[in-house]
Amino acid sequence: MWVGPPWETAPHDRVSVVIDPGRAFGTGAHPTTRLCLELLQEQEPESLLDVGCGSGVLAIAAAKLGFAPVIALDNDPEAIEATQANAEANGVSLEIELVDVLTKKLPLTAVGVCNISIDAIEAIAPSLGCQTLIASGFLASDRPSFRGFRLCERREEAEWAAFLASKTA
Repeated sequence: MWVGPPWETAPHDRVSVVIDPGRAFGTGAHPTTRLCLELLQEQEPESLLDVGCGSGVLAIAAAKLGFAPVIALDNDPEAIEATQANAEANGVSLEIELVDVLTKKLPLTAVGVCNISIDAIEAIAPSLGCQTLIASGFLASDRPSFRGFRLCERREEAEWAAFLASKTA
């Protein structure tokens, strides 16, 4: 998979995700995004929820990998605008919604992706209805606890980490 800005030429031999972050967070270059993309590519394509979608990198990549439906949520209007524009530019269909994930009932999906702060993930983890959680946005030195999930795999790049976790019974 290749993720890059519209002013770079995507290689023809990879799935490409072209991202113009606008004023939203996320170009695809950060280690936490790369770690999430690695873990995402190893999952069976099913329904997916991207919490804190930013510019839409992970949601768009998931759609291009065959995940459906893909739901992208954020509490920042600029992130929603960037995700909508990037989804259109990449020719994918996403369900995009401006919400406060701490107060809204989250949709049930097979896979959840959260590349946001550790505090935010810990706060919403009990509300996530996904069976598989890909989580990042925290340092390798952090030891997060996502209530309702058990750690299956941990990956690190530079000083950052990502988890693959599964729902506990």
